[in-house]
Amino acid sequence: TKIYAKEKGVETLPYEILSKDQKRESKFPYPIIIKPLRLGSSIGVNIVRSRDEFDYGLDIAFEFDDVVIVEPFKEGIKEYNLAGTMVDGSIYYSIVEEPQKKEFLDFDKKYLDFSRTEQILKADISTDLEKKIKSVFKSIYSPLFYGSITRCDFFVIDNKIYLNEINPVPGSMSNYLFENFERVVEGSLRSLPKEKAIKMDYSYIHKIASAKGK
Repeated sequence: TKIYAKEKGVETLPYEILSKDQKRESKFPYPIIIKPLRLGSSIGVNIVRSRDEFDYGLDIAFEFDDVVIVEPFKEGIKEYNLAGTMVDGSIYYSIVEEPQKKEFLDFDKKYLDFSRTEQILKADISTDLEKKIKSVFKSIYSPLFYGSITRCDFFVIDNKIYLNEINPVPGSMSNYLFENFERVVEGSLRSLPKEKAIKMDYSYIHKIASAKGK
């Protein structure tokens, strides 16, 4: 995600990669956040606020992956989610959502919090910021994720947009973010990339048949 975003000219937070066989140290001041590299849904993610907590945070993350990503943890950061897909030649966007969270959006808050209201509200942001978020999403989406229903999670720091993560197959296809999900599904099906026809060549089979005198 980080490398791909950089190639697209999209900002990300600084990071470092640690594996199980590496020395356990980080260049970032505390607090930091530790995540399994190849896992979603905030599973195995921990905020580490001191050196005393560092090994414990790594142990948890290494339960789920042998490689982890470490990033500086920003207190009170603004986070926004936006989904989209290709419909009839252009990107059809969802609403921009500002998820409700305490420190970070953990697994329980994502999937086990049944007390929240069913209605997802559009983020209270300026039209200019919404346009910027959509522009960054477009840079990420095309062409690698063309044809998929994708959700991107963004941070906004000092009015600058940073990509947090890409969800190319988001849970429930992020249906809760779209005002007209039926249109999303139907339009996405119409807009799936078409594979080029493969020209069939039977010359090898003909040679075999000829060698057998057929």
